[in-house]
Amino acid sequence: MKKTPSGTSVGVEDPYEHAGHCDHVTGDGKCRYAFDFPEHDPEFAAERRAEEFACPAAAADGDGEWEWADCPHYRSTTDGEECARCGLEERRVAHEDERPLLEEHHLSYRGEAETGHEITVSLCRWCHAKVHDSWASVGDDANPDPEAIAAAEGRRSAEQSEFGFETAAERFDTGPTTEDTDGE
Repeated sequence: MKKTPSGTSVGVEDPYEHAGHCDHVTGDGKCRYAFDFPEHDPEFAAERRAEEFACPAAAADGDGEWEWADCPHYRSTTDGEECARCGLEERRVAHEDERPLLEEHHLSYRGEAETGHEITVSLCRWCHAKVHDSWASVGDDANPDPEAIAAAEGRRSAEQSEFGFETAAERFDTGPTTEDTDGE
């Protein structure tokens, strides 16, 4: 398996197997990178401009000239909604500083000749630890860890309790006092 610069496992042999469409490609197959950042790679931008910014890897008929790996500016980052390994869904608690259930996991690292693209997936904290600290692979058919399920259910319960209706007076115990009603 691929390794990080510090030598820990990345959890995949081929990062492109777990990558999706390029973050820079628009819904109609145009390269937003060449349009938005022509100064970063003028030659690439000029080539894309000559082709009306068409992305060579995202052909409308699915038969692109390039594979995603061929593009020098390919990037595929996670949406952060579900663990790529076990399927655990993220549950954030608004206005709380609790650690997220899911973390961004980098499949490729800048500077490696064969994987110089940014490719990330979401992994729950428990799968993330297993991938880096053991034999586990991102592509494993895995179930969520019992601790992960408990953490998600705890957050779901907190969400459900927020759906109950309480007046502000009930919630903050600021109902009328005897002093407020004595003068009437």
